[in-house]
Amino acid sequence: MLEIIKAVIYGIVEGITEWLPISSTGHLILVEQFLPFQETSENFFGMFDVVIQLGAILAVVLLFWKQIWPFALSKKERQGTGISSYLKKDIWTLWFKILVSTIPAAVIGALFDEKFEELFYNPPCIAIALIVFGVAFILIENRNKGREYKVTQLSEITYQMAFWIGVFQVLAAIFPGTSRSGATIVGALLIGVSRTVAAEYTFFLAIPVMFGASLLKVMKFGLDFTSMELVILLVGTAVSFVVSIFVLKFLLGYIKKHDFKVFGWYRIALGLLVLALVAGGIM
Repeated sequence: MLEIIKAVIYGIVEGITEWLPISSTGHLILVEQFLPFQETSENFFGMFDVVIQLGAILAVVLLFWKQIWPFALSKKERQGTGISSYLKKDIWTLWFKILVSTIPAAVIGALFDEKFEELFYNPPCIAIALIVFGVAFILIENRNKGREYKVTQLSEITYQMAFWIGVFQVLAAIFPGTSRSGATIVGALLIGVSRTVAAEYTFFLAIPVMFGASLLKVMKFGLDFTSMELVILLVGTAVSFVVSIFVLKFLLGYIKKHDFKVFGWYRIALGLLVLALVAGGIM
């Protein structure tokens, strides 16, 4: 029962931190320092902290289904005649741009994933990444204050912009604590994308990225789960799904009236706390 309670806690942390630009992987690794699983194999957590993100991804699919489903199946949705009338061209274009954004992280992650884990998946590196990107959010928001955004709709994102957003996503693949959503939002803001569009594009980009990362982790771990490991994985994923639904709605409403600086200050405070705990020998 204690292990299941831990899985619920991990699911809550994942559901909150996956979409707020404060690093889900960083938070999960930090929580694991104080609340490790006791009845799982040695390599289970390295797989768990990625696969649990599937729950968060399914929340995006549920909430944004009409905006991401590329097929027009009803007569009301179809335009023209023939096979092409069943395709929503604007959504297909969006997915092609998302594909372009996934390429940099997919290549780097596939080649160096294990090396990155060995080098950077530790509290000091997480703390530094939290602080650096916290400062970046504050500086970029100050820079953008009063400026007009070049991109205010998803359709205005070009393939070149999509590629550069993908390049920023690589930083999250390398350094835990950076935040995948944080890295892509920072990249989007730098190239003139509005906060709302940057957030939505980040949500949609997470779908193929996290499905791919989860599949890669499961393949490396294997399907030889114990019954307890399977229960922990299912509970964590289900909880992250439910929590993510509320967090996504909150974030979209929040950024329509506020900037991202509060998340920057939170990252800096958390990063400094982690460094203090490391210095004190607590972590």
